[in-house]
Amino acid sequence: LKVLADIAPRSSEVPFYSTVSGELVDTAGLDAEYWYRNLRQTVELEATTRTLLDSGHGVFIEASPHPVLMLPLQQTVEAAGARAVVVGTLRRDEGGLEQFLTSAAELHVSGVGVGWPTVFGGRGARRVDLPTYAFQRQRYWLDAPVGEVPAGGEGLGADAVDARFWEAVEREDLEALVRTLEVDDAEQQSSLTALLPALSSWRRQWRERSTVDGWRHSVVWKSVESAAEATLTGTWLVAVPKVCGDDALLASVVDGLAGRGAHVVRVVVDAADGREVMTQRLRGALDDTGMDPSGVTGVFSLLGLDESAHGSFEVVPAGLAATVALVQGLGDAGVVAPLWCGTRGAVSVGRSDRLVSPTQAMVWGLGRIVGVEYPQRWGGVVDLPETIDSRAVARLAGVLTGAESEDQVAVRGSGVFGKRLVRASAPDSTATDGWRPSGSVLVTGGTGALGGHVARWLARTGAEHLVLTSRRGMEAEGAAELKAELEELGARVTVAACDTADRAELAGVLDAIPSEFPLTAVVHSAGVLDDGVIDALTTERAAGVLRPKVDAARNLHELTAGMDLSAFVLFSSAAGTTGGPGQGSYAAGNAFLDALAAQRRSDGLPAVSIAWGAWAGSGMVIDGDLEGHMERGGVAPMDPDLAISALQRALDLEETFVLVADAAWDRLGEELGGTRPTPMLSELTKPRRSNVSSASADPEPAESAAAELRASLEGLSSAKRQRSLRKLVRQHVAAVLVHATPDAIESDRSFRELGFDSLTAVQLRNRLGAITGLELPTTLAFDFPNLTVLAEHLETNMFPQAGGAEQNDPEEDRIREALASIPLTRFREAGLMDALLELADISESGSEPVPQEEMNSAVDEMDVDDLVQRALGGADL
Repeated sequence: LKVLADIAPRSSEVPFYSTVSGELVDTAGLDAEYWYRNLRQTVELEATTRTLLDSGHGVFIEASPHPVLMLPLQQTVEAAGARAVVVGTLRRDEGGLEQFLTSAAELHVSGVGVGWPTVFGGRGARRVDLPTYAFQRQRYWLDAPVGEVPAGGEGLGADAVDARFWEAVEREDLEALVRTLEVDDAEQQSSLTALLPALSSWRRQWRERSTVDGWRHSVVWKSVESAAEATLTGTWLVAVPKVCGDDALLASVVDGLAGRGAHVVRVVVDAADGREVMTQRLRGALDDTGMDPSGVTGVFSLLGLDESAHGSFEVVPAGLAATVALVQGLGDAGVVAPLWCGTRGAVSVGRSDRLVSPTQAMVWGLGRIVGVEYPQRWGGVVDLPETIDSRAVARLAGVLTGAESEDQVAVRGSGVFGKRLVRASAPDSTATDGWRPSGSVLVTGGTGALGGHVARWLARTGAEHLVLTSRRGMEAEGAAELKAELEELGARVTVAACDTADRAELAGVLDAIPSEFPLTAVVHSAGVLDDGVIDALTTERAAGVLRPKVDAARNLHELTAGMDLSAFVLFSSAAGTTGGPGQGSYAAGNAFLDALAAQRRSDGLPAVSIAWGAWAGSGMVIDGDLEGHMERGGVAPMDPDLAISALQRALDLEETFVLVADAAWDRLGEELGGTRPTPMLSELTKPRRSNVSSASADPEPAESAAAELRASLEGLSSAKRQRSLRKLVRQHVAAVLVHATPDAIESDRSFRELGFDSLTAVQLRNRLGAITGLELPTTLAFDFPNLTVLAEHLETNMFPQAGGAEQNDPEEDRIREALASIPLTRFREAGLMDALLELADISESGSEPVPQEEMNSAVDEMDVDDLVQRALGGADL
């Protein structure tokens, strides 16, 4: 009592239930006498627990190095007939973060709220979606990597020791670090105390740098072999713009291809030609030569050379609009031959090779989308040299034969070069302190989510005056709050309502910048996305996307000429480089930005174009559907703070172009390339395997898959062919929607209800087109709205000679389809499963029943269609 006599207790903010009295007490009474009784008297744990239960408490957490009270607590709860959660925190020999998080997870799954943002704060964690169907019994958890174990099999491996050390450093947990290093000396511990914050900061920065560098990619041009002695064969349609009729290059190409063996049919296209007129021109050209559309060997388009403005929408180059119309018209005219698009000066393969036409570069962006949406009709894009001589024609002919499978090439005097995406190299440190903002910095789209991240970074790193433009200015959602936040960071802020695509409005904003804070940098982050496949793309829709990207960038480029800028940053998109379905005009606009940066840099002006992948949250104008599609395709959203670090890195290194994306390139390559290789990604992906199991939920078509499929269906009745095709379609639908198995795909449920959008519809079309060999529309999933109707369409087009002569009993078909749509669980619930399995044991030959073990194995391998077929009439139905 004397030792504790000086204790001066006070009332607590948290309610305190005493195991001395078994009730709620005021902690102001916890004096020396109380603690004496606590030591001497019986601990009233059961009485206190019952009091808490009666008071409505239902969660008991034992905060201790090892659980001691959990068992009696649980016993008391059960004896009281109550419901409560009882959880510990740590365990003996398991006192680390892993055990603590496990305990937190126990609380979470028991319905107790856990402050996860606090738990994972500063650890780089991000929220991910889990399946919403509660009864789908599939495991989604990742297996933790197994650490290295010493040969003796005892103790921690080197990796585990390293991990424990750095975990303690990052948490700045001095006690854990002292235990790990086994430091007993007080002076050494003091040194660790002083060093630990700096070491922890260095570790976090290193991890962030490592993550960011893993996202960085650059474009290089690789010399590729050209079939210089290649000879073209068959009929080639060559589309040329009427406005460029006197261009010597056109005549050289047309005559040169004819000289290499091609029967050239020239199609002259007017700048005003739309889809219908284009189709008529193509059909007319074929009719004049007596050529059937299926007899065309290839198509070479030089329409992109026309850089004049479209008559109705000036932001859209006439050559780009004509190229879109050509893609659409070829489909309407029934021409399925590969399309090659030619440009001149749209790319640069090296420092001495100057890029001169950002406008024509837009055809390269569009081409990446055509290749994804129409893989069977796409040849590639080729950039031509300034002068076409006999060597250039020979190299071009070699490219057009497709012998090297290259689809993005540049023909130059020194050879043929293929485009490659590679990991970007970077030094560990730069010679200078890196780029820092000063004076005024203009940010387009500055009040949006993306612009907000950029503005905060600029304010933190020294920008004295921020000029944020948006269409609505201060009326934009969150603009007032953002302005106040930036001002608190010490920056002067101007939020201007300005359409940066309007040259006069932008000039007014630039003129209003105060002279004491001259403009030193521009960040163009504005953009609009208008999803839609090329088949549905119109010039008007394209203009809506290109205007805030292309016109605004061009205005910024021209209006800041002569200003002493230290940075000119263009926010591009990976879509302009890698492609993706439904982003034709968006990819074209971003390809323009990439090319503009290259042109500025060659002119001695500052410029960097950053082709971003997906930002977490609402960045990079990506809506929910597209973000989900990108994640399924292997592109994960990036943490905005780390993305900003990548921006800083690009400026520090004075780069001209960098693609920043957290991508699983093997998966993305399969999504983009379908059944054909993607040479541009060859440096980032592994060689594909050809021996894929036919039982896989994600079947990979082989080269002869279409022929094999047709042969397997040839001798079957129409009904059997359709059942086989339903099974095939079900597999590919499941693969596109990333289902683990095809079982969840019901025959009569519409593709829209299953979650298809324009992007996934293109993926399904590409898969089915490759496996069936049919030319299918990009709107396949909407034209034929469910699995049954689509299978019928495929059967009709694969076997048109049948002519529908075989008529099935409509009532029988209706019953079969209804039974095939019933999940197996419904058969079990209705007590019909045993009868179904007995029927499945009947054989038409009258042979002995299959042994039960073999039958069960066979039944396990069947899907619903197979079981119903066996039940309704035997194996041969």
